[in-house]
Amino acid sequence: MNDKKQLRLGAFMRPVSIHTAAWRYPGGTPDANFNLKQLVRYAQTLERGKFDAFFMADHLAVLNMPIEALRRSATATSFDPLTLLPALAMMTERLGLIATASTTFEPPYVVARRFASLDHISGGRAAWNLVTTSNPDAALNFGMEEHMEHGERYRRAREYYDVVTGLWDSWADDAFIRDPESGIFFDPDKLHTLNHKGEFLSVRGPLNIARPPQGWPVVVQAGASEAGKQLAAETAEMVFAGLGRIEDGKALFQDLKGRMEKLGRPRDHLKILPGCLVVVGDTDEEAREKRALLDSLVHYDSAIASLSIALGHDASSFDPDAPLPEIPESNASKSGRERAINLAKRENLTVRQLAQRLGGYSGLAMVGTSATIADQMQQWLEEEASDGFNIMFPYLPAGLDDVVDKVVPELQRRGIFRREYEGVTLRENLGLPRPENRFFKV
Repeated sequence: MNDKKQLRLGAFMRPVSIHTAAWRYPGGTPDANFNLKQLVRYAQTLERGKFDAFFMADHLAVLNMPIEALRRSATATSFDPLTLLPALAMMTERLGLIATASTTFEPPYVVARRFASLDHISGGRAAWNLVTTSNPDAALNFGMEEHMEHGERYRRAREYYDVVTGLWDSWADDAFIRDPESGIFFDPDKLHTLNHKGEFLSVRGPLNIARPPQGWPVVVQAGASEAGKQLAAETAEMVFAGLGRIEDGKALFQDLKGRMEKLGRPRDHLKILPGCLVVVGDTDEEAREKRALLDSLVHYDSAIASLSIALGHDASSFDPDAPLPEIPESNASKSGRERAINLAKRENLTVRQLAQRLGGYSGLAMVGTSATIADQMQQWLEEEASDGFNIMFPYLPAGLDDVVDKVVPELQRRGIFRREYEGVTLRENLGLPRPENRFFKV
């Protein structure tokens, strides 16, 4: 038996590449975000590589950026995650399927029902990426004049989590008798009506779908603010983190898992998977050349828009060749703003330099041969900086094929990544327990 710690690998697939210029890369697929045939091919490739999950972020508005930048963005159109993932479930057998759904705008009954359905359709491979939605333009699409305040969004999210998981527990696992002779379809004593009335939500229940195969779909969280980290410690089973350095990973790892222990949750019931752009070459120099070509395809219109989104403040009037000015607080993502400001200070970047970095991809990147990349992944795993990674591909399909065909075999050779899936559900493959039903004890 292999007693080495095992790496967990997700694939960040909405957009199919986080890099702004991916769709322009030679040999790439410009319409990949909205091409079902290609998305099926990517999912099947990930399953061949024994990846844990296909991870879909989501936007509830066209990105809030100037039209000069938006016209260059491949994210302007994309499938709704909970429409696409059931289709991918029918074309795969073991790959986990993670979809984002907002706690700020979407009714909890609808979210609970859709994820329960996805879990049944996929045979227990669904996961819910719980987000509060930082884009203020989304509020305008849901009848609101302005976005809900950051702290309020997170208080609502905590209550929302209780409602959704409570709805998933509406039925005991053995509630459905389906006895043709007696004519009894289900046992009413094994049905619970939630009757939730809280600060933000009022939901009667019960859910009109059987308890999911996993008990609950896996709960994923990505917030990195203090409120986000506390929510993750209380609720999440996977965290998608935005990190740049191994020191940042170690600090977050100890922070989140320390918070869990104080709450009585075992540390291994949460998997921390930072996003990581992976560029593979036959030599380290070739990989660096691929990254340089990719970055060179980012237009300044896109770069300055990315900076504005990160800061939650319009940066178009800033002097491009001056240092970043003082940036006031906003109601957008707190962690994204802090990462951008800290990067500018740490590397003494001008506005132009910071924008170009953010315009492509400024987070954690591993660029080199399969051995070089495996060395770095192994270091993060063994030094408790992460439990694995959500891989971001620089371009598709070649960037994905490089990881599956070159990096994965190297990780398997080292004994730190599976050769076969451990089970049939996402929980089994991640090593996570199946939650007990809070209303019906076995």
